[in-house]
Amino acid sequence: MKNVYLLGATGSIGRQTIEIIEQNPNDFNLVAISGYNQLDELIDIASRCSLKMICVKNQEDAAVLKGIFKETEIVYGDEGLKSVASLNPEDSEAFLINALVGMVGLAPTIAALSINRDVLLANKETLVVGGHLIQELLASHSAKLYPLDSEHNAIWQALNAESMDSVNRLIITASGGSFRDYTREQLQSVTIEAALDHPNWSMGQKITIDSATMMNKGFELIEAAYLFDIDIDRIVPIIHRESIIHSMVEFVDHSIIAQLGPHDMRMPISYAMYYPNRKPNPTQPLDFSTINALHFEAVDYDRYPLLALAISAFKQGGSQRTVLNAANEVAVALFLEGKISFLDIEAIVIDAVKKHQGIPNPSLDEIIAIDQAIKTQIRNEYEK
Repeated sequence: MKNVYLLGATGSIGRQTIEIIEQNPNDFNLVAISGYNQLDELIDIASRCSLKMICVKNQEDAAVLKGIFKETEIVYGDEGLKSVASLNPEDSEAFLINALVGMVGLAPTIAALSINRDVLLANKETLVVGGHLIQELLASHSAKLYPLDSEHNAIWQALNAESMDSVNRLIITASGGSFRDYTREQLQSVTIEAALDHPNWSMGQKITIDSATMMNKGFELIEAAYLFDIDIDRIVPIIHRESIIHSMVEFVDHSIIAQLGPHDMRMPISYAMYYPNRKPNPTQPLDFSTINALHFEAVDYDRYPLLALAISAFKQGGSQRTVLNAANEVAVALFLEGKISFLDIEAIVIDAVKKHQGIPNPSLDEIIAIDQAIKTQIRNEYEK
């Protein structure tokens, strides 16, 4: 039995992870969780599981949980997230699932890897912002990093332990998001509700908006470059409207292996949790008789300027990626709050990255300081 430490228990990935754990009680034991400020859901989870630690957003929420779960350690904030990630450092039969949203996921990933705890990663920002730090940790520790995102999990499966020397390209598919058929003119007046109506997947709000701008795909290219140690120019995004093929690997002999599956994150989650074995999971099999066609289109970088910006920021390196992510996080939040238009997201992020004087190989403290400064600056400008 493996112990599971779960960050982001009340999000989409977290809920599906708990479903798999509860369906396989002889294989997994949920030890500690975080859940931001979804107290009702956290109380429900903790009532069903014997947890050692729960992390929430703030001290007030922590006080509420302490009054209910007297035998469970209650922590809060960024330090609390690191506490969950590194709880019971001697626990060798364990892994951390990082399903947090945003830059807040970087420090807990570092905390887990530092005690040689394997990490199943669904937090893109860990590698977008701190990929160089994670590379150093993986090189000096025995812990492993396994991808939960459907695209990277698909590449992992398609590679099947083959040498990267035999790989020509990685091909990452993209649905195109909520507005894939809109012109730039039509994007001027889109609503929050329309932006959150993804054609294929049911996801959290931020990642759904990132899908619509294709920033999410830019993050995934950066993530893949670090995960598979490959030049970003050898990672090709392609529009695939059906989202049946999650990603492909083209080998040097031009053979291509693709991973196909339903729109269900329980498949990649289960694969990572049971690796190197495969086990039955709750997903429904594909019914090929209902799939009439699979479509593919080249990505228009003029249509999706944030995708091109993400590639450029990765190549520049250093703190440019921190600014890219920080500006995007706050811009998406402002859009969801109704304070800016959809196209303002692009303008804000492009402007922030353009103005930033980057520093190479920033430390964790420098990353945190830059992240906070960029977010504060943008909020102050748009909340006057």
